[in-house]
Amino acid sequence: MREWPTAAGATVASAVLRSQPEDFRVDEELGFEPEGEGEHVFLRLQKRCLNTAELAQRLSSLSGIHPRDIAFSGMKDRNAVTRQWFSVRMAGRPEPDWQQLESAGDVQVLAARRHRRKLKRGVHRSNRFTLVLRELQGDREDLEQRLRLLRSVGAPNYFGPQRFGRDGGNLAQATRLLQTGTRRLSRQKRSLLLSVLRAQLFNSLLADRVIRGDWNHVLAGDTCILQGTRSQFLCELPDAEIAQRCRSGDLHPALPLWGRGLENRHDASTHRWREVLADQLAIGEFLSQQELDLGWRPARLIPDDFCWHFCDDDSLQLEFCLGAGCYATALLAEFVRYTE
Repeated sequence: MREWPTAAGATVASAVLRSQPEDFRVDEELGFEPEGEGEHVFLRLQKRCLNTAELAQRLSSLSGIHPRDIAFSGMKDRNAVTRQWFSVRMAGRPEPDWQQLESAGDVQVLAARRHRRKLKRGVHRSNRFTLVLRELQGDREDLEQRLRLLRSVGAPNYFGPQRFGRDGGNLAQATRLLQTGTRRLSRQKRSLLLSVLRAQLFNSLLADRVIRGDWNHVLAGDTCILQGTRSQFLCELPDAEIAQRCRSGDLHPALPLWGRGLENRHDASTHRWREVLADQLAIGEFLSQQELDLGWRPARLIPDDFCWHFCDDDSLQLEFCLGAGCYATALLAEFVRYTE
């Protein structure tokens, strides 16, 4: 897999991540409370060494509900201890004993409440992380400086290696889809592979901004996204107020998630993107043909409640909160070279 350029320069520290699942904890923060009534059962589940799709399949088997009526907001890592919400559309059917999910020992049922609407992808507010890096080697002063910088200015909002699959396996499958055209894939699998191609283009555009040093500045023609929301606006000519709001983290420059609409744009920003992606334009054309609408993703992530603690056993514990869709690994890459 390609290593994307970092804003802070090459890292000299090293560490081991996920030496045990408890070293990578994620707690999904939904941002709203289930209403207490409705045909959807919202389940807050904790899982260990289990991916989100596998747990959704267990819910389907236990409830007898088709997988299309089982939903979750975000994918969570396998080699970790994670808490997240699922929804199951019961529609008048009797509920099973959800505690049966705990029989294998790798799942805990934390809450079960009714809600009127199905859980949609990406609607959760944020994810809270508690990570432990072990066998840490590196200059403590340099690490402290990089961590303080991350807390104040954030990091490039790359899609993490999880999106591209183990050893880039998802990206390889997505490339085959691009080359062979239509294939007999499930809707879910096809959606995943298309998202991988979009992530590849986004990371390439962000890497260009990082190399140029303007990834965290609003440029003329940039689309901006307000912190903590999906609200966006086009900034044709940034002024002092926009620059100040960007420095304070109130808004971020955004880059495109490739889709329909870009083919008709002829502004300076789009021209630059096409230059950067000169050897990947076939991917962009393919994505536009798949009837994917143009989307936007912030070029920067800023961790909330970011704190750390150096331990006596050569480990480093980190706690922070990131908005939905942001990757903890993008933050880690700015100060440490880690192995898993």
